[in-house]
Amino acid sequence: MIRRRSTAADLAAAWERNAKNWITWARAAGHDSYWRFSRDLFLEIVPRPGRRTLDLGCGEGRLSRDLKARGHEIVGVDLSETMLASAHEADPAIETHKTDAAELPFADASFDCVVAFMSLQDIERLDESVAEAARVLERGGAFCIAIVHPMNSAGAFEGDEADSPFTITGSYLETSYYADEIERDGLSLEIVSMHRPLELHAAALTKAGLLIEELREPRLPESGLQTERGRRWQRIPLFLFLRAVKPR
Repeated sequence: MIRRRSTAADLAAAWERNAKNWITWARAAGHDSYWRFSRDLFLEIVPRPGRRTLDLGCGEGRLSRDLKARGHEIVGVDLSETMLASAHEADPAIETHKTDAAELPFADASFDCVVAFMSLQDIERLDESVAEAARVLERGGAFCIAIVHPMNSAGAFEGDEADSPFTITGSYLETSYYADEIERDGLSLEIVSMHRPLELHAAALTKAGLLIEELREPRLPESGLQTERGRRWQRIPLFLFLRAVKPR
């Protein structure tokens, strides 16, 4: 993987530009962490199916389809037309909307669950998007989040060994943009995202009136290892999973 950092980026445009490659990547079963472990670890913090669940930043819809298979009544939203077209083609029965997460076209208290699986780091207006998620949640509802762990997005390992040093050469505390160029098993992809320190995510939830109920920083499980170089991620978390609730 090659990572490039910058002080500016158009996240929505970058995801639309890379949408076709992402769809191929995401739908190669067993190819990435979603299939190997991250989906199942995330689902541990998602409540049982209730009235209606919003998939915030649904992309090509793989999580929407998996949640539907588990009994959730799903609505998906995304800004990428290519992603949404692909999601609709895969399952036309799932309701989808092209919209900014910061301007949701739903009434107050329309959902009892909102999930944002690996999408908040790709959303420009974090505070507004979290506030909208809180607005459309009913009281007692849950907001379940998975993000690239801020340590991960701030730094990098110096080598492939299991005990390789992990360094942050810039600032963990300042926001920045980064582009990861990844190649694996004949597939290539560019992912453009935004690094934010954990404090900003927590502050967005607090300002929206949500209470953090659970936070997990799972180590890479043995089942997720593809090569020995992956053992580096048994010391530093790849992802952060969080569930917040709207007080009754």
